[in-house]
Amino acid sequence: MTVSFVARAVGASAVACVSVVLGQTPAPRAGPTVVPLDRVIAVVNDEALTQWDLREQKRVLLEQLKASNVSAPAADVLDKQVLERLITERALTQFAKETGIRVDDTTVERTILRIAEENKLSPDEFRKVLEKENIPYANYREDIRRQVVMQRLRDREVDSKILVTDAEVDNYLATVASQAGGEREYLLSHIYVTVPEQASADQIETRRRRAEDALAQIKSGKEFAEVAAGFSDAPDATSGGSLGWRTPARLPSIFADSAQKMKPGDVSNVLRSPAGFHIFKVAELRSRDQPTVVDQSHARHILVKVNESTSETEGKIKIERLRERITGGAKFEDLARVNSEDATSAKGGDLGWISPGDTVPDFDRAMDKLSLHELSAPVRTPFGWHLIEVIERRKQDITLERRREQARRALRERKSEEQFQEFVRQTRDRAYVEYKVDER
Repeated sequence: MTVSFVARAVGASAVACVSVVLGQTPAPRAGPTVVPLDRVIAVVNDEALTQWDLREQKRVLLEQLKASNVSAPAADVLDKQVLERLITERALTQFAKETGIRVDDTTVERTILRIAEENKLSPDEFRKVLEKENIPYANYREDIRRQVVMQRLRDREVDSKILVTDAEVDNYLATVASQAGGEREYLLSHIYVTVPEQASADQIETRRRRAEDALAQIKSGKEFAEVAAGFSDAPDATSGGSLGWRTPARLPSIFADSAQKMKPGDVSNVLRSPAGFHIFKVAELRSRDQPTVVDQSHARHILVKVNESTSETEGKIKIERLRERITGGAKFEDLARVNSEDATSAKGGDLGWISPGDTVPDFDRAMDKLSLHELSAPVRTPFGWHLIEVIERRKQDITLERRREQARRALRERKSEEQFQEFVRQTRDRAYVEYKVDER
């Protein structure tokens, strides 16, 4: 299995970086030693970004481009892309910190262990792979910490506020039913040229011309992925702008109408949204209209979340005490109503019938190993600590039910993606940024 790591380099704090050559004895010098210092290239609010930050991020991105067989954009273009990504990331992490989001070391280590397990590697093997890819473990840990922070930020600021109504699901399914051949999925790539909030007419025109230039290069025969790497402002630019497989509900709203009229290989015109200009390509199409019969489990759980107010250790202690009370005779449903930190608490922790893939892999694996009415050991997932009990099992044709759930999930994902991108843009636009790149 190819191991896929998130390998974005991590910037150190704004301190001077000293160049040191290990394993060599320096020759005596008559005068004082000259130590090269790292140069500040931008200040985001009150935090500096240095040339070292930019260089390390570029090194990682160039390796990713090489692994994807995508030609790197011109050096000055890459510098601007990487610097803008660093600025946006720093603005988001600052906002998260200011609003109370913290991720402790135990959570970081547990996340890394889960990544290693998913790649069928021991912790030692995982470290060796990182070393082979020239990724210092300390840097990788901090990168994972930032990812967890970003996920918690997204959960709090966007995902927790999204609502998909039954009417929206009905409308989506009606649209699918009207399509010849049933529901389709699109394999897409895109180019996204951002427009700042409250941009002037000249700024908008400059950004529009950039998008038109990108489209012209594609029409002249240049590979879409290569153009995306050089022109797109999206985080996925270095992977050729790939959006993966998307159902119509998961397409960005700006793409939806055009995509349904396109064939594999087609490239859209430049499309305008409030956030900027877009170009997308339909690489492949496939049908999802297949009957679904699965093994289902009727389960219940108790969840103790791990977050800013509850540490990893506190969460585990609490769930272990709840388990002791249940094995001692307390009723599962009574403890769930009082202690479970999710919407199922009102129903005594009842999750209803669960199909494969409905829950996160850690929960699925633990649930599948249980006998009927067996109480699990504490189970850790990205949400926190769980106790799980399986009440019943059955085989079920869930074609209609699954379609509704898939539709609801796809609509949520589309709303989440669009709203998070807008949140990111607004956070970036609010940040005070002072560029130092032209100073000497």
